Amino acid sequence: MKKKSDGFLFGIFFVFILFMPLFGAAEPIRLKYANFLPAGTGPCTQMEKWKETVDQKTGGKVVIETFPLGTLPDVTTINVFDQVAEGKIDIGCFTPAYLPDRFIIINAASLPIKIPNARVGSLVLWEFYKKYKSVSSLENVKVLGMFTTPTVNIMSAKPVRTIHDIEGLPLRSAGGPAQILKAWGANLAEMPLTEAPEALEKGKIQGVFTSLDYMKDMNLAKYCRYVTMTDSVVFPLAVVMNLNRWNSLPPEIQKMIDDISTDHAEWTGNYVENRVKESLEWSKKTYQTEIIELSEAQRAKFEYLSTPLISEWVKNAKAKGFPASDIVMDLREFIKKYSM
Repeated sequence: MKKKSDGFLFGIFFVFILFMPLFGAAEPIRLKYANFLPAGTGPCTQMEKWKETVDQKTGGKVVIETFPLGTLPDVTTINVFDQVAEGKIDIGCFTPAYLPDRFIIINAASLPIKIPNARVGSLVLWEFYKKYKSVSSLENVKVLGMFTTPTVNIMSAKPVRTIHDIEGLPLRSAGGPAQILKAWGANLAEMPLTEAPEALEKGKIQGVFTSLDYMKDMNLAKYCRYVTMTDSVVFPLAVVMNLNRWNSLPPEIQKMIDDISTDHAEWTGNYVENRVKESLEWSKKTYQTEIIELSEAQRAKFEYLSTPLISEWVKNAKAKGFPASDIVMDLREFIKKYSM
């Protein structure tokens, strides 16, 4: 009788050992990631790529559910950062350009300091943030990564071939690029990019000043049959996480996520640059878009009018107690470093 009892207990023990990994397997960590732009845009592609990378690096221990703009009822283009900071969503991608008074330091990347492309811009912005994060106004969130748009150019319903053509022209932009438009004499319409297609359709604006991937991604080419290449500036973007949620993650998961930041900035920069090429080819084929290259004399006039914005920013940032001159100098050094 005892032998049968021992055998029965041994059998139960064996089954328990065999299936213990299933019984003891921890549930994956689930995170919600919202974006300030709709599906199909570069930032949303970045979001999906980052999600895949985290899944691979953590072996499925972290499961991320993504939400392009319009898929969460309380998330808007403008409030993504606050939604994250307040813990209403776990992770969010936003652009500090829409909140220039709150993110003075990060928006220094939107000065006309000749960042040549999104790859360089993304690596510059990430290194710049790491050096100046204590004064970045991002201390109440965990910054998971940063990247920039490709260089910003003029998309318009009317051709802009000279500085005089832009005077009084109603164009949409935001943040640092908006200040450049004002310096050029355009009639600035400051609004989120998501509002631009409707404003173009209704004739409220005659063009947009942003990166050229949106000619296709948001079908701006339908209304803007001319592109004037100024390569003036970039928009900074950041991916942030609620700080309490971040602190709740196991240290090994935190390290895995931190370790992908630099490589992912470079991947995103390369991706959106390639997207610009595709967008322009598509625009020319679909809408016969004309690409206008400024003459050297005209380009010099555009640059002459926008350059004073740098010293103006330095003056204002110094007045607020920031090491403004050092910031601009470091940005220039980082540009040189990553452009080699």
